[in-house]
Amino acid sequence: MTKAAVFADHLAEALDRSGSPICAGLDPVAERLPAEVREGRSPVDAIEVFCCGVIEAIAGAVGVVKPQSACFERYGPEGVGVLWRVIQRAREAGLVVVLDAKRGDIGLTAGHYAAGIAASGAHAVTANAYLGAGTLSPYLDAGLGVFALVRTSNPEGDAIQGARLEGGGTVAELVARELAEFGRAHTGARGLSAVGAVVGATKAADAAALRVAMPDQVFLVPGFGAQGGRADDLHAMVRPSAKAAYEKGVLVTASRSVIYPEASGNDWKSAVNDAAIAMRSEVNAALGI
Repeated sequence: MTKAAVFADHLAEALDRSGSPICAGLDPVAERLPAEVREGRSPVDAIEVFCCGVIEAIAGAVGVVKPQSACFERYGPEGVGVLWRVIQRAREAGLVVVLDAKRGDIGLTAGHYAAGIAASGAHAVTANAYLGAGTLSPYLDAGLGVFALVRTSNPEGDAIQGARLEGGGTVAELVARELAEFGRAHTGARGLSAVGAVVGATKAADAAALRVAMPDQVFLVPGFGAQGGRADDLHAMVRPSAKAAYEKGVLVTASRSVIYPEASGNDWKSAVNDAAIAMRSEVNAALGI
């Protein structure tokens, strides 16, 4: 078993423990943080307090978090330091960490990216496979899981990802087949590959063909909640005959709807916990968990 395949089993175990294939995105924006968090603190300090509070609030209801690297990198070295500490806090809480960095480069450069991400403590990373599936090797060699972009939720991706090929199928389906073939060498004992795919919840119409092309890939599914993705959109993404949370082959992620819930009578951490539990219930009900 490769080092990366261990990640696939680690993810399966985390989803088993949490009982739901959901992921909370950590996309902190200083202006949107609760007033009590912002008061008397610099933006970067407030972001650290907020993210650690979110982790505290969701631990137990959610098994995976996905920090958005850009939200931290914009503050330079200080922000990167906060990112690394937030990752460590998430690991201490027993959460799997997927760093949303969308790296994409070749050879030695990808090796540098992989070394830095592994050093941060993240378990996996999002990446761009449009330079070829082989460019993902450095991340896997570093023991990281990878979620490669296939069919993203943003409308701007349609022109390229949805383009039809002369031989049939779409560009996204071609990338899916390449990832499935590449990922076979990194399959864990639970039958999942450490090479996953990003497939937006708003692209449910394409999901069935992508699942056929990628039977053992975990679909990281953004776009749920605030971006318009619905629980019913997940059905075509699920692996056939799946029962347990990890077997479903989906990791449904929401950011804004969980970490910035609508105002309630509760304190902000309780409101985040309520939002995570509500997402968990909605997704589990839709998937029959």
